[in-house]
Amino acid sequence: MHWIALLWPPEELANGTLGASDVLLGREFASGASVREALGWWALGFTPRVAWADEALLLEVSASLRLWGGRQSLLRRMAESNPVSGGFHQAQAAIGVVALARLRLRAMGLPVPSEGAAALPLSTLTAARPHLDLLARLGCRTWGDAAALPRGPAVRRFGLELRAALDVAWGLTPEGYRWLSLPEVFDQSLELPTRVEDAPALMWAANRLLAVLQVWLRARQLGVLAFELSWALDLKRIDGRPLPPDQSIVIRTAEPEQSMAHLRRLLAERLGHIQLLAPAVQLRLRSLETVSWKAGSMSFLPEDQRHGEPLHAFVERVSARLGPNQVLAPAVRADYRPECVQQWRPAAGLLGGVAGGAEKITDEGSACLPDALAPTWLLREPLPLEVRDGQPCHRGLLRLLTGPCRIEAGWWGAAMPEQGRPAARDYYIAQNPAAELLWVYQERQTSHQKSHDPRWFLQGMYA
Repeated sequence: MHWIALLWPPEELANGTLGASDVLLGREFASGASVREALGWWALGFTPRVAWADEALLLEVSASLRLWGGRQSLLRRMAESNPVSGGFHQAQAAIGVVALARLRLRAMGLPVPSEGAAALPLSTLTAARPHLDLLARLGCRTWGDAAALPRGPAVRRFGLELRAALDVAWGLTPEGYRWLSLPEVFDQSLELPTRVEDAPALMWAANRLLAVLQVWLRARQLGVLAFELSWALDLKRIDGRPLPPDQSIVIRTAEPEQSMAHLRRLLAERLGHIQLLAPAVQLRLRSLETVSWKAGSMSFLPEDQRHGEPLHAFVERVSARLGPNQVLAPAVRADYRPECVQQWRPAAGLLGGVAGGAEKITDEGSACLPDALAPTWLLREPLPLEVRDGQPCHRGLLRLLTGPCRIEAGWWGAAMPEQGRPAARDYYIAQNPAAELLWVYQERQTSHQKSHDPRWFLQGMYA
């Protein structure tokens, strides 16, 4: 077996990305617990056997060394992907408790003895710390001195923990740790250091939760499509209005994301338009929708290199800033009436077709036109045409070339104005004396539409 023990200095955690100076003291603050959990998730990306032992993180990497190309390559990759901005102390050994003891010596700046576990000072053994004074009076300074004591009297005097730790160090009994595992759903909370009065001020604390979310996504090889940020409200301030216990917003994106840059921009824009009902005292970040992460394939061809931000990122950022109804995109509908085939909907929900259950932009509406020869240029409103001797006119009498192509649709939405009016039409391709090709139709008489004189309309033109 090969063990690696890692220890982050408190000042590095305080100034780092995840930031919490109390994590090494073992205090169960919300911020410290989040940092410990995030560092454990990060380590699971290198080996499935990860455990916290006191203040250090232990990794058993014997089954992963070949995958990473050896010990030095693994340590280099760990240093490059360190989620804390500073460095960390590390020590290696064949046994976890020995690696932990060597790590403590390195953190204190003391030399690590090369004689093995017997030469390690007893102050580096967790089980011996409550008995250091008595062991020193007995002349026991190192692990070897304590291991030489008679087993029975030592167990009765110092307890079973010290003897069990020494047996592990000498390979007499196996080591046992509670391995870390990744949760199926990301759900983390953070106590705010003070009451927050306005929503944009929540970004400072939200950035810490987003950093932990990124570690979780990378460890599980997932990309996030939607997450919810909620904040608990301080209900102590009574102003005569009933208040909910919390507020929340949901951030969605069209493409799965592992990088937090785009999600931070979206969250900042959304928080800028929100007014808090009461001061916030706690944040909670929860993943709503995730998919398997597929890394983009790299190409050496210049034409395959992408520059700038993706289209969906630009559309979502502008929609969050101006409002979803200010950035629209065309979407098709299954309707045979040409004026009802296309709709304008919020673009942020249509791009990619995966965010918020929105409909995907496809070409299925092209089959809904009444004729495959229909023009691409339609008038905003059909233009009534003059009729002379039963013939429609537009810059002269029209000569009907093809038709009729008959449709009758819209009867199901007669009571709903947004569905459009019912249509009973005969479509023709016509030509005027100026050799212009036009798309015209004649209204037919039905039981719902009765008129004595047939009416003609111009609906489109051919380029």
